[in-house]
Amino acid sequence: MDDDARPTRQQISDAIDPAGWRLVLGAIYAEVLAPSLAEAAEVASVAVSAAGADGQGHLTVDVRADRAVLRLQSAAVGGVTGRDVRLAHAVSETMVARDWQPSKAGGAAQALEIAIDALDIGLVRPFWKAILGYADEPGSELPAALIDPSCRGPAVWFQQMDMPRPQRNRIHIDVDVPAEGAAARIDAALAAGGRLLSDRRAPAYWVLADPEGNEACICTWQGRD
Repeated sequence: MDDDARPTRQQISDAIDPAGWRLVLGAIYAEVLAPSLAEAAEVASVAVSAAGADGQGHLTVDVRADRAVLRLQSAAVGGVTGRDVRLAHAVSETMVARDWQPSKAGGAAQALEIAIDALDIGLVRPFWKAILGYADEPGSELPAALIDPSCRGPAVWFQQMDMPRPQRNRIHIDVDVPAEGAAARIDAALAAGGRLLSDRRAPAYWVLADPEGNEACICTWQGRD
């Protein structure tokens, strides 16, 4: 696969799943469990070394007390490229050689988005960009999603409304998870008192609501290509 290629979601998943990575919301993730903060930091250091200079603008690492969460995405285009797929395999090969295996549980492999329903996206979008200190998502046409330049906060995107809708919340959370984790997350939400409002677009997303009707979506990469 060429480094500059923009593979489909299915191609990305097929290429990275055997190496222990998962596609979630335009990026690929792997998490390596570690018995201590020091070892988690060592995992991060080894991953950065394995990626080399090609990792700049692609690899980010979140070091926690019990794991290192690795994320690959081309910052320039806001999506996964052939280079990210290649780097995932290079990092995984180095990890396996050190007896570090990506976790199959994928607990940290999720991404959050905030969706704002608006009648006039062009009118309200600048407010949210200013108040959050966010930037335009690269590689997208306006009205693009807004992203945290420091990659800490959730992305914010805007959904076009056709008419006022006072009977339901107009800001909702999208929870993007690995495809194999969606059913368990939905079951847990239903067991906690939630309701399934729609599965019409599944497996791309399911719409659920809490006991008072506030909505949230469980999303995967599937059904979007």
